[in-house]
Amino acid sequence: MIGPEGRVALYYAPADDDPLRAAAAAWLGRDPAGSMSARLPLDGLAEITADAARYGFHATLKPPMRLREGATWTALRAAATEVAAAVPAFPLPPLAVASLDGFLALRETAPSPALQALADAAVAWLDHLRAPPDPAELDRRRPLGRSAAERAGIARWGYPYVFATWFFHMTLSRRLSEAEHALWRPRAQAHFAAALALPRRMMDLCLFVQPAPGAPFVIAERLPLTG
Repeated sequence: MIGPEGRVALYYAPADDDPLRAAAAAWLGRDPAGSMSARLPLDGLAEITADAARYGFHATLKPPMRLREGATWTALRAAATEVAAAVPAFPLPPLAVASLDGFLALRETAPSPALQALADAAVAWLDHLRAPPDPAELDRRRPLGRSAAERAGIARWGYPYVFATWFFHMTLSRRLSEAEHALWRPRAQAHFAAALALPRRMMDLCLFVQPAPGAPFVIAERLPLTG
């Protein structure tokens, strides 16, 4: 499924028939399954969404990781399936367009203990398959200003936002200036309004793969929650 330097991740992504998936594809110009989509005809949209499009529309549960030496796709899939088999499907809280440290993202509008527990399980249960981050990854994840908890997360789990520091978000843009934010947030709110008004459930876990460094992330498989 991936090369030796490729990465895998466990994400939430909207179901194939969820209008949110189509709305995100029109915003990002790309579907997480790998196909390109007709982007909204808004000047500048391609530039502010380039990185978000490469990662695919998602919310992170187990952050991207390389497989350790000797670990296999079969073992990864088995571990992810065990997580999915222990958790029943559950409703997601309503989502809304929000600012996240200058980025536009979809955030939940109410806490979800079930969502937090699923993210915790995904991080812990798959970690025995994770290769240690290389120096470049550590440099990217250790900017100035990290909290003590975030630094501890990097040291133990290879990522700053896990367990108590984890938060649900689905990225829609790069970091925006104040003027850009004033322009793009209302546009995003209008574009996603109809899809976000619908209820949705967490029905499965999505295994995403990045076959090689710099390549787009794509959905490899959906694992139903059957607990």
